[in-house]
Amino acid sequence: MTITVPPRDTINDTIATVPEGQSKHARRFGLPVATALVMGNIIGGGIFLLPASVAPFGTISLVAFAVLTVGAIALALVFGRLAERHPRTGGPYVYAREAFGDFAGFLAAWSYWITAWVSNAALAVAAVGYLDVLVPLHDSKPATIGAALLLQWLPALANLAGTRYVGAVQLVATVMKFVPLLLVAVGGLFFFDADNLGPFEASGTGTVGALSASAAILLFSYLGVESAAVSAGEVRDPQRNVGRATILGTAGAAVIYLLGTLAVFGLVSHDRLGESTAPFSDAVNAMFGGAWGGTAVACMALVSMVGALNGWTLLSAQTPYAAAKDGLFPAVFARKRRGVPTVGVLVTVVLASLLTVYNYTVGSEGVFEVLVLVTTFTATVPYLLSTAAQIHYLASGQAHRVNRARLVRDGVLAAVAAGFSLWLVAGSGYAAVYQGVLFLFAGVLVYAWMSARKADAA
Repeated sequence: MTITVPPRDTINDTIATVPEGQSKHARRFGLPVATALVMGNIIGGGIFLLPASVAPFGTISLVAFAVLTVGAIALALVFGRLAERHPRTGGPYVYAREAFGDFAGFLAAWSYWITAWVSNAALAVAAVGYLDVLVPLHDSKPATIGAALLLQWLPALANLAGTRYVGAVQLVATVMKFVPLLLVAVGGLFFFDADNLGPFEASGTGTVGALSASAAILLFSYLGVESAAVSAGEVRDPQRNVGRATILGTAGAAVIYLLGTLAVFGLVSHDRLGESTAPFSDAVNAMFGGAWGGTAVACMALVSMVGALNGWTLLSAQTPYAAAKDGLFPAVFARKRRGVPTVGVLVTVVLASLLTVYNYTVGSEGVFEVLVLVTTFTATVPYLLSTAAQIHYLASGQAHRVNRARLVRDGVLAAVAAGFSLWLVAGSGYAAVYQGVLFLFAGVLVYAWMSARKADAA
């Protein structure tokens, strides 16, 4: 017996039926929600603050964005192909473990988990910048920290309510975020002023250095291409829908990103943009004059970021859940309630909260950029392992895992995605790689303990 979903003109049309005995609060995602999850996690807080973060590099960052888009789409296509072979919750963790064994799978899961909760801290910092447009906060560090923590815990509570509510919040937030983005991306081009662009290379580090450094920061805006793959166990017909949702979500986000960033660069003067905490609000104010437009955009940007936090909170719990089911993470991470790994959600939001407090306490200058660069490095570990898994299947003669008709195309895409991942590691900078490696090596100790327990139990 199944519980039938409501009529097709409702949000629940995007969610599959629920087996008997499963909580009414848990639902499987259809293609629209899976696509919204990808786009919602890609177009989160990153795009709303990143134009200001890369402005110091000059307009060369627009070139970096274009190159990054090619790499992101190649990576999305690789994830789509891998999801066809392994339509299970866990994404990069599953692909790395199937190809290379437990240790590689654990490294992918551990790195992705770090990426998820550090990204949540970065998104909360970005959201506070727009909240400051509505309610002045930056004059008070306690108020700023309190707001950042509140913005992290509200999505966590939505996740704890069940996947049914996660999907609903994601759809609403994805629709809401398109309003300010399309307003600036399309409407802003009519107000474009080339005099605002500033120099092509403003950092003084040279063309290659500026290109790599700006791309490392901009990668944060593309984190989430793997969202549907990570949540494949919650997607209806995952072998078909995960790949489609990944490609549709990434391509749609890419178009909006490139047009939106170009418009902001042409609407806000270079000097002012580098100091902005709400560049899209400043862009709309430049379009229409006054402050009402910027205030409205700030409201919608906040909704967008809360939606991104909602989706990332779910993803942050899914990979540890998959690893825990295989005995590579503590068993407590495998507990689900209402379709959600509750312990993973709680541990993630606590760690993100502690990291947020730490970074604001040490010094609020450049908090967003510091967090973004750390996630850039940690994200490349599961990305690189996933593309390596695809190359492994293509080169090892495993005919049942490779579509022979698409062998050359898949090989080129995997090579581009691998090169893309390595380039991002190089562009992250020594400080980010240093911190990321410390996080990674701490995971090796956790793996030693978990593998010993697994062997003992066996």
